[in-house]
Amino acid sequence: MPSSTGTLMLIGGNEDKAGDRSILRELVARAGKGRVIVATLASEEPDWQWRTYSALFAELGLHDVVHLRAETRETLQDCKWLNVMDECSAVFFTGGDQLRITTKLGGTQLYTRIRALYKEQGGLIAGTSAGAAAMGQMMLMSPEVEGKEKHKIGRAFIMARGLGFIRDMVIDQHFAQRARIERLLGAMAENPGVLGVGIDEDTAIIVNGKNFDVIGSGAVYVADGSQVNYTNATQSTPDRTMCLFNVRLHVLANGTGFDMAAREPYAPTAGSTESVPSPVSSS
Repeated sequence: MPSSTGTLMLIGGNEDKAGDRSILRELVARAGKGRVIVATLASEEPDWQWRTYSALFAELGLHDVVHLRAETRETLQDCKWLNVMDECSAVFFTGGDQLRITTKLGGTQLYTRIRALYKEQGGLIAGTSAGAAAMGQMMLMSPEVEGKEKHKIGRAFIMARGLGFIRDMVIDQHFAQRARIERLLGAMAENPGVLGVGIDEDTAIIVNGKNFDVIGSGAVYVADGSQVNYTNATQSTPDRTMCLFNVRLHVLANGTGFDMAAREPYAPTAGSTESVPSPVSSS
């Protein structure tokens, strides 16, 4: 995977907002002293999400927070948004529908500036729920089929093009809470070369270069399909039960991490407190 100068923080959704708020504190710490943009592009309730996160970030010590809201793609083509990026150190994408993010933002000048913040300026790009799912080259979507239909090839998932901040990874969220193992494995069946990463609620991965570290109260599930030796995903029978051989599955918890180049997990070092240190202290 290509290295980058910035950091990605991908949250599985429903992060703690009333207790110690460890994930949000980590986000604030990594954002530093620059402007933070809260992008509610995915949400059907952008004003409610803005009020929620702006209040939380103010409590945690952020004083320059800007709302990026757009009902249409045309809104984001206004040059004023390019000026907002001038003092920006982090962009945070909230939850909702990830397709709303890509259809509004993809290919705009604003997207180019956000990508430059990450790739060239060492900035932080964070997302929760749909905001996390949109970060990959490809993103998972599904009609949330219930019961026995979830294991069928044609009903497990839909793939769409994501924002491309990280390649060779497909991200799913609310993972254990919404029983999404079938669609993650379905993505591996169709794309064995990518890593499938499922993130529980109140859990996040922090991606730096070729590694990511896990923080939060839940688990992160990493499906590696590089050694798959059989799948029936290419057979044109959408009602067939999905079949997949030789997938590696790792389950990671707070304080552990994953080497994406070697495709190997790593445990906390001896004597560690199983936490990922922040680059700066947060209030």
